[in-house]
Order: sequence, then structure tokens, then C-alpha cells
Amino acid sequence: MYDTILIPTDGSEQANRGVEQGLSLAENYGADVVLLYVVDERRHGRTPALGSTEVEHAKVEDEAIEMLEEIVDRARGRGLDVDRECHRGLPWEEITSLAEQRDTDLIVMGRRGATDDRRTPLGSVADRVMRHTDIPVQAV
Repeated sequence: MYDTILIPTDGSEQANRGVEQGLSLAENYGADVVLLYVVDERRHGRTPALGSTEVEHAKVEDEAIEMLEEIVDRARGRGLDVDRECHRGLPWEEITSLAEQRDTDLIVMGRRGATDDRRTPLGSVADRVMRHTDIPVQAV
């Protein structure tokens, strides 16, 4: 049913639920996994050459890659084929773009991320991903 599952994460508790659900589905269906972390330009700014914003982006990327590698290790421990990517941009745009590039069958993500208002049932990124792709999205 699923050959490739995209699992975007920002490291938040809600995103971690999405990671666990996505890995379980991949295990059940024998699907490949693509993990994605997006350095959010709304939060960290756009990067001018050699500016302080670039230093901040590099720091966030290093932390993200370390987090993704831990998830990769867990996924491989479950016998899954997994790739990881770290992008810069607007999260919903990067998620939908990568999902299309990788011919993803399913996107599994947290309902909200680290910066979303907890009073709403669905965060802004999950909402935008759902509205801007024809690929099924499971928000956990």
C-alpha cells in the first residue's frame, strides 16, 4: 500500500508522535522512510552570506542532523531503509516539495510543531501541507 513515507519533524513532542507512527507504518508495510527537518526561515531568518543568521542556521542544522541521525539509527534497528534530509525554507513548502520529488505515498507528521498555538486542533504547517498536496497526510 505504501512504498515511501515522508516523516517531517521539528523535534517537538507532537512531531515525535508522528515519527513513531510513521516508523510503525513503514515497518508494517515494508515502506522506505524519508525523514525531513526544515530550518524555518520565518523563525531563523533568511541567510545572507557570512552573516550571523548563517551562523544560527548552521547551528540549528547541526542539531537537526544529530536528531535525525538518532531517528535513522532507530529506524534501521527496525529493519527500515531510511534517508534523512535537512532543508532551509518554509516548512510546508519544503515538505510538499520533497514529498512530490520523492514520489511519496504518505506524509506522517505531528498535528502541531514546536511553535504552534496549543488551542487549535491542527497547527499551521500541518494545515498548509494538507491544503497544498494531493498526497495523503496523516496528522498524529
